[in-house]
Amino acid sequence: MTDPATSVAPPRPRPSWRRAAPALLGYAAVRALGLVALAVWSAARDESPLRLLSARWDSLWYTRVAALGYGYEVRLPNGDVHSNLAFFPLLPWLERAVSALCPLSYAQAGLLVSTVASLAAAWGIFAVADHVYGPRAGLCAVLLWAVLPVGIVQSMAYSESLFTALAAWSLFAVLTGRWPAAGLLASLAGLTRPVGAAVVAAVWVTAAASFVRERSTPAGDGAPRWQRALAVLVAPLGAAGYVLWVGHRTGGGPLGYLDVQAGWRNGFDGGHAFARFVAGKFTSFPSALAGLGLLAGVGLLVWLYVVCVRQRQPLPLLVYAGTVTVLALCASSYFGSKPRLLLPAFPLLLPPALALAGLRTSRSAWVLGGAAVASAVYGAFWLNGSGPP
Repeated sequence: MTDPATSVAPPRPRPSWRRAAPALLGYAAVRALGLVALAVWSAARDESPLRLLSARWDSLWYTRVAALGYGYEVRLPNGDVHSNLAFFPLLPWLERAVSALCPLSYAQAGLLVSTVASLAAAWGIFAVADHVYGPRAGLCAVLLWAVLPVGIVQSMAYSESLFTALAAWSLFAVLTGRWPAAGLLASLAGLTRPVGAAVVAAVWVTAAASFVRERSTPAGDGAPRWQRALAVLVAPLGAAGYVLWVGHRTGGGPLGYLDVQAGWRNGFDGGHAFARFVAGKFTSFPSALAGLGLLAGVGLLVWLYVVCVRQRQPLPLLVYAGTVTVLALCASSYFGSKPRLLLPAFPLLLPPALALAGLRTSRSAWVLGGAAVASAVYGAFWLNGSGPP
């Protein structure tokens, strides 16, 4: 186990399947429980669980990109234009590739990609937590990520699992001094979701800190300067390349992607719209309870981040988690999607994971088992209702 106060450590052996196996098996069990609950609930409503997982909401937009490419848009009666250019291309590319290699539809290919990516994400989360706090905390971190209330999204044909896998392994590469891999994975994360900027920020800030430390510490961080510089150069290429391509295609210049997002009434306003949304909940008694719940949720996120700082998490984790949280909370629309947008912020789970790791196995098992059941029931209820916008 490394010192959490150290931003970057010398390279260590690559993580093995055997070391991560308990966490991966536990993760698979939690996800299987969620899918069983969804199947039972959906059967009672004469609904198809496969349709809920792969052919609704954003998953439809991804499969349309895979099937038709970019250029599809929907014009709403109020004048808004929903363009599929808002959706980054890595998941549709993988759906198209898998469908070309296997007898699967694009939607089915999306489910397969998400399933494999969710396991890769679980392994990456374990690798990061194990590196910082040890294998027991790694196991608890993976299980906490699995039992999040909106954890069912990890099993959907959405990009959250793919992004989290790329982000987690990029952060692990930074922590272990594998800078070229960190830059490449950050670039791929930037091709997956706009929040790929958080991974780029983690690479950039940690690299900059290493260059500054190198002036006073001749030994440096154990990686050649050219490798860190290469990571800094490569990390933003994915996101920047797609954003610039969208700007060229739409004629909107370098900021054309922001115009596409504006068509969805989405953007970054520093949290003003979200604050108004929460304040609006206090206009009546029933909705005031929801408002209190939202305030408690935001307060919990802030508290967890403060604990992460106090526990001296490594710099790349703090930068990444803070950026993901700010981008999620300060988006100007789709307030119901914020829990889903926060799924990749797994470093926030390390403090409770460390606390659970300190309990007796029987107690932590009861806590996580109860949370798994609650998450499975809520996920089934959620997808058969409003679902993730």
